[in-house]
Amino acid sequence: MADTTRFSGRVAAITGGAAGIGLAVASRVIAEGGKVAIWDRDPAAVAKATGELGPNSLGVVLDVSDWDAVEAAAKTTAETFGGLDILVASAGITGPNTTTWAYPVKDWRKVIDINLNGLFYCNKAVVPYLLEKNYGRIVNIASIAGKEGNPNAPAYSASKAGVIGLTKSLGKELAKNKITVNCVTPAAVRTAIFEQMSQSHIDFMLSKIPMGRFGQIEEVAALVCWLASEECSFTTGGVFDVSGGRATY
Repeated sequence: MADTTRFSGRVAAITGGAAGIGLAVASRVIAEGGKVAIWDRDPAAVAKATGELGPNSLGVVLDVSDWDAVEAAAKTTAETFGGLDILVASAGITGPNTTTWAYPVKDWRKVIDINLNGLFYCNKAVVPYLLEKNYGRIVNIASIAGKEGNPNAPAYSASKAGVIGLTKSLGKELAKNKITVNCVTPAAVRTAIFEQMSQSHIDFMLSKIPMGRFGQIEEVAALVCWLASEECSFTTGGVFDVSGGRATY
């Protein structure tokens, strides 16, 4: 059950926040007393999301693979709401499903640019605002693919493995500043990102989940919101599975 005061006085920036997991997290943060900046590249989706979320939300249209745009978004968010406390980095794409040796170079670069470089830019841009307060929470959305490596998804798997490594590194760097950095590694969750995958790849992912079903957006959002809260005070550099039993380590 939601705690209507858990995020009272807190400001969260959520990338990919106009849909899917990001939007579910944004909705919960606002319902629990916080303010949210939606960072997303889809103008129509941003307008729709902020319209639904209400006056405690801000929409920022940007491409996370553009460092200048990310830096400006962090500044706009902090100036609008009087600070910045939380980053949930949820923006990502899957890329095509094919073997490593057949993988198009342009698609490899695009996936790495958004999923890994973009996430790095967002972490980098937000940290100075968290250091000002000597408090903060960063939650990066990785994937079980980053731990196990999915066949026919080399760029996605590699990018998410990079997210895990970056999370562990940054978590150690900020450990003495009351700023925690953790990541979540979901197995497949049915969102619009499925539209980017082949049916055979979707079937493969389902076959690997012992519970025999896909995860639900709300299940991931519940874990993310705990990691983004003050309650998560002695866990940093952590990797949290939401995998229906798929994860083996």
